[in-house]
Amino acid sequence: MLLAIVVASFWLTRLSERQFDEVVAARETRSAAADLLSLAQDAETGQRGYLLSRDVAYLGPYMNAVSRFDTTLQRLKETVGATDATRSEFNRLEGALRSKLAELAQVVALAERGAWEEAIAAVRQGPGRDLMDEARAGLSAILSQSEQRLQHAIAGQEAASARLRWTIVAGAVALILFAVAAFWTIARYTREISAARNEVAALNVGLEQRVQQRTEALTRANEEIQRFAYIVTHDLRAPLVNIMGFTSELEATAAPIKAYFEAGSSAAPAALEEASTAVNVDLPEAISFIRSSTRKMDGLINAILKISREGKRVLRAEAIDLPATLEAAAAAVHHQATESSESGGGVIVECQPLKIRTDRLSMEQVLGNLLDNAIKYRSPKRPLKVVMRGRREKSGWVVVEFEDNGRGISPADHERIFELFRRSGTQDMPGEGIGLAHVRTIVRNLGGDITVSSELDVGTTFTILLPPDLGAVQRSSTT
Repeated sequence: MLLAIVVASFWLTRLSERQFDEVVAARETRSAAADLLSLAQDAETGQRGYLLSRDVAYLGPYMNAVSRFDTTLQRLKETVGATDATRSEFNRLEGALRSKLAELAQVVALAERGAWEEAIAAVRQGPGRDLMDEARAGLSAILSQSEQRLQHAIAGQEAASARLRWTIVAGAVALILFAVAAFWTIARYTREISAARNEVAALNVGLEQRVQQRTEALTRANEEIQRFAYIVTHDLRAPLVNIMGFTSELEATAAPIKAYFEAGSSAAPAALEEASTAVNVDLPEAISFIRSSTRKMDGLINAILKISREGKRVLRAEAIDLPATLEAAAAAVHHQATESSESGGGVIVECQPLKIRTDRLSMEQVLGNLLDNAIKYRSPKRPLKVVMRGRREKSGWVVVEFEDNGRGISPADHERIFELFRRSGTQDMPGEGIGLAHVRTIVRNLGGDITVSSELDVGTTFTILLPPDLGAVQRSSTT
């Protein structure tokens, strides 16, 4: 743009200079033509005055005109133009002027010799007037043409000057606009750099937080593995010890039976009674205890397999309307929650409109388990009331709270209830102690965590913290 402005300004300046030169040339032509016409008139006037007064003093204008004639004529010739028509007109004008000067000189010469009457007769009869009229007409034409050239050149100069002014103004405006655009671009680029730096700083902080969270999660997982190993070895060892003990008892029970059959008909009544006791009492009891221990082992193994399968299941992130999901979970247990509740009881949903991307099946399992526990461990002293709340934190994470007015959990058991095969409080309800352990496994698979706060005989609140997008968590875990 600057180059275009410079080129345009230079061209318009040169055009203005050419128009100015044309103005000067037209003025010079007009001035030379006017001077030449004035000289011709002065020469003729001097001649006439000299003839009338016969005083040599009147020849002053004539002599002055004659002395300046050639110089003025040459000046006019240089400025008059270069076309063929102009040269032809100038040649006719020059011939008429020179003929007029020759006629004037002839008359003056006659007068100087004293032939006054002859000189006056030459003026009256000679071609002097026609030559003067022709010269005056030619010079008038040149004056008219030069005036037109002058007006045209002035108009062209004014137009070139106006264009130059507008070019400068437009160029200045364009440069200002470019400067503003450049400033805006630089400012935006600076803001983007600043935002990028802030984002990098935030990412660094977030990375440190994620590393800390991952470290804490790995620590918790390691602790859980250790507890899990202890629980598995302890809980599986107990039924195995029972099986081993009652197997030894079976061996001991077989001894009197064998002795009775070996004695045959000669067996003593005491041997018969001992064998009968072993068959009817000791043997069924041992088999019953062995069967009970194997059932317990089978339940423990199935629970372990259930949690193991949950950890291996492929999670599918999809958009979930959280309020609608909570309402659906509440509707599924509505009958159980309200069968003994009075007005104001049951399951209440208080959730702001929000959507998250997570695994729908896992979310439904978590909600179902927590609602089943709230219904199962309701307080007999008051109607059941469960409030499910959902909100989005400033950090973007989603918080889901389950608040009930049930029996409550002892502070010492707040962490213990999430362990496998562990239960809290009075064991008057059926269960294996895997529900909350399963819930925590699911929540952590979703990239979140679950905590509990409770007071005995007041109620319990489970707080679930979930990421807004499971897909982002999965991508982060793979990088």
